[in-house]
This record gives sequence, C-alpha cells and structure tokens, in this order.
Amino acid sequence: MRAEPAGQGPPGPTSLLRPHDRILTRVGGSSSVRGKAIEAAWRGQVECLACGIRESALFADLQEDDFAHIHLPIDEIDFETGTALYHVGDPGQAVFTVRFGLVKLVSYLADGGQRIVRLLRPGDTAGMESLLGLNYEHTAIALRPTGTCRIPREIVNRLAERTPRMHAQLMQRWQRSVQQADAWLTSLSTGNAKARVARLLLLLLDGTDGSDCTLFGREDMGAMLGVTTETTSRIVAEFRRTGILNETGPNRYTCDVEALTRIAGS
Repeated sequence: MRAEPAGQGPPGPTSLLRPHDRILTRVGGSSSVRGKAIEAAWRGQVECLACGIRESALFADLQEDDFAHIHLPIDEIDFETGTALYHVGDPGQAVFTVRFGLVKLVSYLADGGQRIVRLLRPGDTAGMESLLGLNYEHTAIALRPTGTCRIPREIVNRLAERTPRMHAQLMQRWQRSVQQADAWLTSLSTGNAKARVARLLLLLLDGTDGSDCTLFGREDMGAMLGVTTETTSRIVAEFRRTGILNETGPNRYTCDVEALTRIAGS
C-alpha cells in the first residue's frame, strides 16, 4: 500500500486501519511497510510514552492517564526529500509533529514564484491551523528525509478540552509560531544578501553549541532569503573559498561560527 500526501489520491492509510493495526509508511520512496502493533496502540499508547523527542514534542507534558483519551490512530509517516506532507488549501485534518529531518512551509506568489516562510525542525508541529477547522495555509515539504507523527485534529482538540497540560502546550506552540515568524521577518528578510546567508547558516547549525550544518538546494535557500539562486550560490562559494565553510560530506559543512556571527551582524 502506497501512502499519499494529504489531499492527494485515495483515502489515506488511517481510514484502512483496524483497531489493532498501526502503520509505518514511507512516502515518496519505493517502500511502504505495514506492521501489527500491540493492542495498546489503539488505546492511545502508540509509542508516545517512549518517544525519543517527547520532551520537545506536542505531547511533552502529558501524563500516562491522558493517553486514555486517544481513540484514533496516530500514524508514523516518513517522507522522502521533496515530498509534501500536505498542500495549501487541503482540508486541515491533522497536525504533524516532526521527529527527525527538516520541513519547509511554502507560500506561492501570484507570479508563480514561491517564498519559504518557515522551517520546522524536530519537535516542531506543522498544520496548527487545522485545529481551528481551517484549511492548510501553506504547502509543507520535506527538505531532507523526514519522519513525522500524524495526529488527527480530533485527538488534539479532545485532549485540549480535557487536560490543561495539553492546552498549555498548544498555547506555547502558537506563541512559538509567532516568535518564529517575527524572527524570520527580522533575521532572514532584512539586511544585505551576505548577512542573510550567514544568519540562515547559523539557524541551521546542529544544536545550540555545534559548528556543523547540513545545507540544501541553493534555490530553496534563495526562496527563504528573498534573493536569487545565483546570489546564494555565489555567497556560499565565497564562504567555502575563504574557509568559513569547510565541506565534510555531501552538503555537510563545518562552519566558522565566529565569522558567520560577525557577518550576520553587518
């Protein structure tokens, strides 16, 4: 069985599940694996209690008793690079918690161009507008192999009604979305092109004290920064030539954080 992105093709895997089934699906690749889960999955356990990123994910503050309110399957879905989690205008039926990888939220312009308005990293949640009964406002696309948990909006809304812990998490995530939008506007949409590229590289660093980062296509980088692909390519090449970026693998770099910080402030 091949899973389809939200709003595309036949009904998704959730509609085909029986109470004791759980689906592990890879979207955009050649494999789709369906496995038998323990009976507790239907009762709402679905590995959430043992999740490796639970402390930063949507269910971070939930206690074991809270999971008794989950009566729909939560699907683990992996997306290959370039595959859409959902498309702008699709009915908002679920939120997606990012387990690993990187997701871009894209707005399409009247002239056919696109602008990347936000990046989602592990622990972030895509499709929050669905909780208000709205259609998806952006197209969400995996920038690298990405793992998600697809959580039906009915589950989130039920938990928000029944436990203040979930309500508080939702408020924190709405606030984080506002902060990220403000930071995006001030950091990546202002200043000269070189400063914007430097700020993006700092944003992409692994962890808070790391010096390594993984880049993606120059076209995507340009769409994030509001500059041309050619300008982005030229600046990245300059950073490599001057030793600010040192390639350690395919699209993998060690960064001179001090130099990038200095350029970002110019």
